Amino acid sequence: MAAAVEDNPLFELLRDIETRSRQKALGIPQQLEVRDSWSGISFRLGRIRLLAPFGEVSELLTLPPLTRIPGARPWVLGLANIRGSLLPILDMGNFIEGEAIDINHRTRLMVINIKGVAAGLVVDEVYGLRHFFDEEKTAFFPQTSQQMMHYLSGAYLQDGNYWGVFSLLRLSQDARFREVAVRK
Repeated sequence: MAAAVEDNPLFELLRDIETRSRQKALGIPQQLEVRDSWSGISFRLGRIRLLAPFGEVSELLTLPPLTRIPGARPWVLGLANIRGSLLPILDMGNFIEGEAIDINHRTRLMVINIKGVAAGLVVDEVYGLRHFFDEEKTAFFPQTSQQMMHYLSGAYLQDGNYWGVFSLLRLSQDARFREVAVRK
């Protein structure tokens, strides 16, 4: 029975492919240096490049249709139905700097759900996932507002650009962020 299989032309073809593959196969690449790295979602608020820790962002979306909320603070744009869940949609530029984001084709929504605080955060632009090596970490971050500095937990310098690490956890725990109604 084994001789009949080995005489089969298909078996010979497979053996020939295996032989040629082994001849042309490259060796396993060697990693000479292991470097610790950190990854985050890169985005922009105004002129500032920021990073959100990868695990703190649930999803990224274009801005959905909104329903206004009477009596809400100016930075609360409204409610949106995201996959059957109602989420408050918040203008991060207006919340932090007091300047509303100019909504355009680059504007994105970062959805968060951190320790029971679910919200959609409107940002000027999302660049995507970025990776940084530990040696790119820096204590220095260029001049930014005190309001913004409150939410930064570090920074990276890569290719001449500073990226602030924006703590969405710290944001979600901020009493001012949680109080969306205007007090009368």
